[in-house]
Amino acid sequence: MTRWKITIEYNGRDYAGFQWQPDIATIQGEIETAIYKFCQQKISVIVAGRTDAGVHARGQVAHFDLDYKTVEGIERPLTGFDLAKAVNAHLFPQPIAIVNAEKVDKDFHARFGAKQKHYIYHIMNRPYGLALDMGLAWWVKKKLNVELMNQGAQHLIGEHDFTTFRDSNCQAKSPIRSIDELYVESKNILNGQEILIHAKGRAFLHHQIRNIAGTLCMVGEGKWKVDDVLIALEAKDRTKGGPTAPADGLCLDSISYI
Repeated sequence: MTRWKITIEYNGRDYAGFQWQPDIATIQGEIETAIYKFCQQKISVIVAGRTDAGVHARGQVAHFDLDYKTVEGIERPLTGFDLAKAVNAHLFPQPIAIVNAEKVDKDFHARFGAKQKHYIYHIMNRPYGLALDMGLAWWVKKKLNVELMNQGAQHLIGEHDFTTFRDSNCQAKSPIRSIDELYVESKNILNGQEILIHAKGRAFLHHQIRNIAGTLCMVGEGKWKVDDVLIALEAKDRTKGGPTAPADGLCLDSISYI
């Protein structure tokens, strides 16, 4: 058995999240089906972090074990390039692609070995609707103050009880999480601005980043003061936080194992 690490890019708009579900299109289900079509083996793909319905990824990471031998038990040559090419052929034309595949040691684990995940939340802030970015960003009409949003974000850096910023149905045993980096940047576009919220940490709670994005948007609109973010955090009450931002704008950008 050879353990393979794969890096996956996908547009999650038309999928019910990453995790396999019966009779519903998911990223995991489509990848495992593609692998089966390639080598006729039922493979279980272990992912670094499950994304929700509608969430995208540029650098999702997963691993699986593959016994690629002839019927006589002779191992057949298989490069990472060839594996990715074969699986992608069976994924096409779906918006899912294996962008890298490599052999790794048996002790590599996509989920437990991950040191840091980098998510980006994408906001298109302009008075006109979206065309090219439809389904890939949150469209916010009202002008946002990015400087104030970034100031508010600083209250959430570090280890905290993030009860206020997790989904009420979150199944995590503890609301304690640590955010290593959280910052907001923007660039001017015609009649508006493109805003990116960067969040880095080892693990996040269900809807944590989307709830943070919704809260920071309240600050940017002037509905909340910067210090209201800290007040909400300390309340440890989901009802005291801002709204949950749409899944469209969230993307898992990369995962570090170092």
